[in-house]
Amino acid sequence: MHIPSPPHIDKHHVLREVFGFSEFRPGQERAVDALLAGRNVLTVMPTGSGKSLCFQVPALVSGGLTIVVSPLVALMQDQVASLRLAGVAADTINSSRDRTDNITAWRRAASGKTRLLYLSPERMMKKQMLAALGQLDIRLIAIDEAHCISQWGPAFRPEYQDLTRLREYFSNTPIAALTATADEATRADIATQLFGGNVETIVLGFDRPNIKLTVEMKRNWKDQLVKFVKRHRDECGIVYCLSRKKTEEAAAFLHENGVNALPYHAGLNKDVRDTNQNIFMTEPDTVIVATIAFGMGIDKSDVRFVFHADLPGSIEAYYQEIGRAGRDDRPAEAHMLYGLSDIRMRRVFIEQEKAGEERKRREHRRLDALLGYCESPACRRGILLAYFGEQTELCGNCDICLDTIEMTNGTMEGQKALVAVMETGNRFGAIHIIDVLQGTQTEKVAKANHDRLSSFGTGVELKKEQWRSLIRQLVAAGFLRLDVQGYGGLACTEKGQSLLQGETDFHYRPYTMHTTTQAARKTRKVAASMDLSDDQTDLLDRLKALRLRIAKQRRVPAYVIFSDKSLADMVRLRPQDEEEFAEVHGVGSAKLKKFSAPFLEAITAP
Repeated sequence: MHIPSPPHIDKHHVLREVFGFSEFRPGQERAVDALLAGRNVLTVMPTGSGKSLCFQVPALVSGGLTIVVSPLVALMQDQVASLRLAGVAADTINSSRDRTDNITAWRRAASGKTRLLYLSPERMMKKQMLAALGQLDIRLIAIDEAHCISQWGPAFRPEYQDLTRLREYFSNTPIAALTATADEATRADIATQLFGGNVETIVLGFDRPNIKLTVEMKRNWKDQLVKFVKRHRDECGIVYCLSRKKTEEAAAFLHENGVNALPYHAGLNKDVRDTNQNIFMTEPDTVIVATIAFGMGIDKSDVRFVFHADLPGSIEAYYQEIGRAGRDDRPAEAHMLYGLSDIRMRRVFIEQEKAGEERKRREHRRLDALLGYCESPACRRGILLAYFGEQTELCGNCDICLDTIEMTNGTMEGQKALVAVMETGNRFGAIHIIDVLQGTQTEKVAKANHDRLSSFGTGVELKKEQWRSLIRQLVAAGFLRLDVQGYGGLACTEKGQSLLQGETDFHYRPYTMHTTTQAARKTRKVAASMDLSDDQTDLLDRLKALRLRIAKQRRVPAYVIFSDKSLADMVRLRPQDEEEFAEVHGVGSAKLKKFSAPFLEAITAP
């Protein structure tokens, strides 16, 4: 079934009139042109760089129906709501909707009224759906979060890999695969699995130079969290926790300490999640404490920090999550805590995953790469970009570059720790090893007769926290291995044996209490110098309140009405009529008709 295409529409006309943008961002136009020419595209762009426009513009230019495969129901619904407000005929069929609504949505798509139809990978690859879609005028297929296709990727999903069969059913339809995080191996695997090598790959630079990168060893995570967040008082941020329980605990603790913090995780009622998300999108000083699901598709430009209370699963996950900060290109900070228990837990997660041994080995290597990033004495940005195949000079905006921490030769201390690990049988955890090194007469030490070992009491010169730090770095550097069965035991590796035999050295960063550096204070002064005037701040607050009221009336997230960047542009331009309002960033023809009157009234009010 082929539905006649509408008259040819220019891509720049769509960009301006529908989405309200005067020009394409880097990489977008190249992807649009390739898809309009009928070529497959694999696009790797940083979070917040506008990947969606790469397929939304050609979908509207070429006519017919575009299928968008997306992993999350909430993400699909938000994107559909955003497109509809821009005047685009978009729809979704998903499990959260009533069957009658899904049938109605299908009929609209089948009749040619819908331009973009969002589906989950599971629904897309059902035999009945594939057969039905085969009867429609499908002009383009877009796959969001495409890294989930590859077994080389950290977020592999079997239902996504099934999408590799799409070429069998839509051999003449261009496919766009989009992701923010894919290293060279993952990109090559997607190109082979999904496209058989027939694809144009567009990779934008991964660098986000405005984000300061810091990593801190975990001591008392609550104290570290509140100390960090209070340095960003009255600023908006995201705190990521590994579990729902810790999310609730961290949000409550911040609230007790005077921070406007709200939890967000899948276990909360949907109304609570939506309310908390709207507050986060609207209030300038809100901190959202969330599990990793939060943030996908969230268009909020003024997130000033991302704080990881626990170790992420991989460099890819870390990069994607910190990418939600500083989208307005102003200074932002990504701060991560990690500890030995984090490493052990991540190892356990990998071993418990229902996957083959080769995939588990790859995931352990990914975790090793992240630990190398955490413990490295070299520029963090250099390590992060090198992982994705890029090179850079010293960044001057990470804790290593700013604090210039000197590495200490810890060969002798490392050897002492390794001897204690081996003498106790390569099976005890860090706490017991430290007790042995410090000569502490615990019940456990006495029962195992470890007070009779040659290593007992050999490490009294270092405090407990210093030994914890040193052992973490021995693990990260590969001299010690953690038991992955969940007991946290330490064992000496082959690399550790070479250290014991004097064939290699061990250098580490000494444990120190974290202090705010002069460079960090300077960064905050730069940020403060860019603040709005009192008058502009008042106007921005009024516009955000108006946006929230309209969003609640329409039952959509606040950012779907207008992005923060659009509101900031309104404050800067202060348009006085519709013609001037049309020049605001993100104001297309549909939003001009729907929203110009109330926003102009708020802007021009005395």
